Formats: sequence, C-alpha cells, structure tokens
Amino acid sequence: MEFMFMNLNKSINVGIIQFDVRVGEVSANQHNVYENIHQLGEKKTNIVVLPELWSSGFDPSGIRKYAEKTPEIILDLSKLAIEHHMMIAGSMPEFHNGCVYNTQYLIDENGAIAGAYRKIHLFPPLGETSCFNPGYRPVVCRTSLGIIGMMICYDLRFPELCRSLALQGASVIVVSAQWPATRIEHWDVLLRARAIENHVFIVACNRCGQQEGLLFNGHSQIISPSGKVLAMLDDNQGEITAELDLTEISTVKTQFDCLSGRVPAAYGLSSQSFDQY
Repeated sequence: MEFMFMNLNKSINVGIIQFDVRVGEVSANQHNVYENIHQLGEKKTNIVVLPELWSSGFDPSGIRKYAEKTPEIILDLSKLAIEHHMMIAGSMPEFHNGCVYNTQYLIDENGAIAGAYRKIHLFPPLGETSCFNPGYRPVVCRTSLGIIGMMICYDLRFPELCRSLALQGASVIVVSAQWPATRIEHWDVLLRARAIENHVFIVACNRCGQQEGLLFNGHSQIISPSGKVLAMLDDNQGEITAELDLTEISTVKTQFDCLSGRVPAAYGLSSQSFDQY
C-alpha cells in the first residue's frame, strides 16, 4: 500500500484507555477495552493506546495459552479499527516459532497490522526474562497517519531506543506499560524527557489496579515535544483524549534542533550506534 506521511499542517486526536487489567481474564479485558474503543470512536479519535499485556496481564504460568488467543483478538481489533477509522496500539503475548514475545501491535485504520514491536528490554525483577524472549530491533510504523514509533514500559529507561525511533522519522511514539506506583515518579520524568530530547509527541498508557499486592496507579498521559502534559489520568480507570498540533514539532526544532546537532563521534559511539537507524 502507499503511505501518507505526517502532514505537519494538520492535527490528530489521540486517546488512552487506562484500566485494571484482570490477570487471566481475557474475555473480561476484551469487553472492557472494546466498550471503551466504541466510546472513543464516537469522539472521532484517530489513535487509541492500550496498556502492556492488556489482554491477559502478566501471568508466567499461562502466558503461552494467552498468546494463542492473540491472533483472534487482532482480528477483533482490525474490525474495530475499520469501523471507527482509528488506529489501535497495545501489547499482548505473541507466540512465534516456538518463542513467546511481549509484542506491541499497531493496527492501522484499514485494519492491517502496521507494525509489531517485540519488547527489547525485558524487566528482570519481574521475571520477564524467564517467560519471554527479547526482541532485537526498534520498530517504526509507516501508517495512514504518518510515522509512529513503538515502546513498551521498561524501554523508557533506555534513551537510545527512543532516539533511534526519532531518527527514523517518528513524530509520535506510543508506549504501553505496567509501571508500578513505587516508581511512578520515574515514569513521569522519563516520559517528559523522551518527548523533549527527541522532539516527539508521547502517548503513554499505563495500567491501574493491583496484582498480588503490587499497586499500579496509572498516570497515563499525552505529552507534547515541548514537554507539556496535554492530558493525564490519575490512579483510576478511565480514558483521556488530546489533540496533537503537529506544527509544534517544527516549531520546537527551530528553537532547539537536538537531532541535527548530534555529534556521535564525540560521544565515543561507533558510526553504527544510531546512524544505522
């Protein structure tokens, strides 16, 4: 297909669905998400972002079983994307060639999978390395709305990944997460930092609720390239939307063009470190 790249003279509407992901209760999670997608569709939302592992939650013992349901769920999301003329992003377990990945899918407005990003940075304290295989490459999606980058939770602590997405032309980066309340201040700071240093919009969805005594308090948010929080949720279930004025990207770059001002050789980096992307 032919892609229309981001027109910086227009705006797009983005939305987030923050909810308490029920571990192992795939049908309940689907019902919750689909109902909210319909509501955001009525608001003419162009992009909707869901939490990390939104369909099943993090359950190592059953992760392969949940991964087998993912293709069917993708078909549902494709139908919803077509019905509401929207893009839908969210992370689910993926089973591929005998391996299981924590994969963020981006469904385009036409129902096609625009991209699938396998989480590169697995979180050892949670035991992700014992049940998931790591991804190995950044992913940007050339969609009907432009170039969109993808990240999952712990990836936020690795600025090189977000930078590589920006260097590949991403104007919007979607983040799916299960970030705990104990470190929510880091989440808030890192989201703004990634937006500011890369001149991109960040649309980040975190879950809320509890799992085995671990509290997740949301703070899902939409951030502009200048670091302004355009919309943010508290620790309750809900949805937010915001309009992204894409002209802000060029405005910020006119003031502080950090991407073109890079000097990789001075940082002790090989020529392949970032410029390969």
